[in-house]
Amino acid sequence: MDETMTHAIETSDGFSPRRIADDYLAEFRDLLDRIDLDGIARAVERLRGARDRGATIFIAGNGGSAATAAHLVNDLGKATKGSGRPPMRALCLSDNVSWLTALANDEGYERVFTGQLENFARPGDVLILISASGNSPNLLHVAGYAREHGVETIGILGFDGGALRNMVDEALWLESGIGSYGPVETGHAVMCDILTTCLIRDTVADGPSGHTR
Repeated sequence: MDETMTHAIETSDGFSPRRIADDYLAEFRDLLDRIDLDGIARAVERLRGARDRGATIFIAGNGGSAATAAHLVNDLGKATKGSGRPPMRALCLSDNVSWLTALANDEGYERVFTGQLENFARPGDVLILISASGNSPNLLHVAGYAREHGVETIGILGFDGGALRNMVDEALWLESGIGSYGPVETGHAVMCDILTTCLIRDTVADGPSGHTR
């Protein structure tokens, strides 16, 4: 691409993808610097405990956070087997579309996650809630149910933390501007990968040596 074309792309009508990308990366770098590594360590210990006692880890989110939840379940369920530790029991509450939509249709969208936990959750299980805003009614509803039924909770949050920040046992909070969905959701994916990497590297002697992703 010649210099004239590069200049046109960056200045035509005041629209500059390069400037937008630079601003995005600057914001994202700032968010990465805000990751609470002590909070990550505490969350990993909760997940290790759930693994070792055979508890189930439930994960829920809406929209882009539902995709992050599904990715995290995949990595917890499969990739962590490379550690040689007992397999992790992990379920994504956003994945069963027929059940989720039946609950939404019949009982209200705020109960799409709670209705599933009523069937499966036991004291000592762990619920991970992923939300940029921390204010989704269905996540607040299921967090309240978890508290009442002895289920540990971890919130992966953004913006100002929302109401969930004070409802969960451990809040992994990327403080950001309200509405900064892109960098926050990308940061959440990074934190989830850090959690998984910690559990993959929690190895036992003579255990499996690796995994593929």
